[in-house]
Amino acid sequence: MQRRTVVAIAATVTAAGAAVAFTLPSMAGTQPSQRPAAKPASAVAPQLLAAMKRDLGLNADQATARLARAKWASGVSAQLRGTAGDSYGGAWLGKDGNTLNIAITDASLAPKVRAAGAEPKLVKRSVAQLDSAKRALDSAATKSDRDLPGWYVDVAANEVVVQALPGDSRKARALAADAGIPSSAVRVVTVKSSPKPLADVIGAQPYFIGQARCSIGFAVEGGFVTAGHCGAEGTQTRDLDGQAQGQVVDSVFPGNSDLGFVQTGADVQLQPFVDDFNGNALPVGGSTESPVGAAVCRSGSTTGTFCGTILAKNQTVNYPEGAVTGLTRTDVCAEGGDSGGPWLSGDQAQGVTSGGSGDCTVGGETFFQPVNEILERNNLSLLTTGGQGGGNQQGGGQDQGGNDQGNGGQDNGGQDNGGQDNGGQDNGGQDNGQDQGGNEQGGQDQQGGNDQQGGNDQQGGQNQQGGNDQQGGQNQQGNGQNRGGKQRSHA
Repeated sequence: MQRRTVVAIAATVTAAGAAVAFTLPSMAGTQPSQRPAAKPASAVAPQLLAAMKRDLGLNADQATARLARAKWASGVSAQLRGTAGDSYGGAWLGKDGNTLNIAITDASLAPKVRAAGAEPKLVKRSVAQLDSAKRALDSAATKSDRDLPGWYVDVAANEVVVQALPGDSRKARALAADAGIPSSAVRVVTVKSSPKPLADVIGAQPYFIGQARCSIGFAVEGGFVTAGHCGAEGTQTRDLDGQAQGQVVDSVFPGNSDLGFVQTGADVQLQPFVDDFNGNALPVGGSTESPVGAAVCRSGSTTGTFCGTILAKNQTVNYPEGAVTGLTRTDVCAEGGDSGGPWLSGDQAQGVTSGGSGDCTVGGETFFQPVNEILERNNLSLLTTGGQGGGNQQGGGQDQGGNDQGNGGQDNGGQDNGGQDNGGQDNGGQDNGQDQGGNEQGGQDQQGGNDQQGGNDQQGGQNQQGGNDQQGGQNQQGNGQNRGGKQRSHA
């Protein structure tokens, strides 16, 4: 029997570190490339370089240098975190993507920070103190407080940030007071809309649960990882052709994660690539986690490939279905149909799409579930182009709030946004978020939050998309050709 691929590839791979030229089978609404990708000057896929040029204004050399700097910063921050101990206040890359800032509460550590090539920033509160304050918000929040979009640690500002909808600033401050956080340590930021899970989803190639559509995140040994809200444990999945594909064996949503693992059948071939929905496959080389301030790109079959910047880590996001902690916040746009899909920094896997607000016309923000947590929880090995499983390659320097995620004390998730979140990125036109739904035929069903509760959400995906466009996947909105109109923001 012919084996079917989870990430279907007809590929020509050159020597390590060189370009990879791929042609993918065309899908509904996609435009496969007619010629092999050009050989890049670096190991970074040319398609990602093109997307970074479009979204970040970086030429190929600048983009390559920025990705290399982020990888370097990950290792240096891990080293300095160990050196600083309880005085460590977090790490972030500056807006130039080059300057690594290390916050410390002990001025005597400044020479060591400089010797490592980073810039010391003297602060009042350690990242452990900030993360403790953030956990206090999680514990103190009542059902009413869950109407607030979320909260996180801003290590650059050395504060805890609470997001509020217009008119809800008083509620945000009351929550902080109830949590026992001094007003000097809290900043309230107004955003225009609440995030929603981007389920109904395609990020990279689609799969189906009943008539609901979700996306493959990354191939791992034995299956693939995706978002937890894309199906409860025990749910059977089908591929694009409607054939039996696998079964959801782990799903968490809402709660301390939005993660899922689908175990595939023996006839499903797994490949270490990401579909960019422009006729190319992007290589996956590992899963070294990039720091706040680093460039990051995601793929989604509704909108294609878009890039931006990591703004925050270890964010609590209040979805209609319930709160999810430990997500990473970005200024990358996404739309309905993009959930579960993969995020890359260069060739390093970062996470899978969870939810967000806004769209790719006016902009917005999107959250992803860090991939290393999924790998660790399920003892999975990421499939990589080097031929070896990526396992739990956290690359050091992940200051992300590991305490919400159970990642062995990596509680500095506070690292988040280097102050970038409030510069208009919390509210940049995100009020259209609710309309995003891509294929959700009015999207009425994901609203009440009841069909996604506890990861059982999309059992059969009964409500999400009206159930009519997903049959066999024929109506995928590849590259967002069907965008427009009222598209709801949960994928």
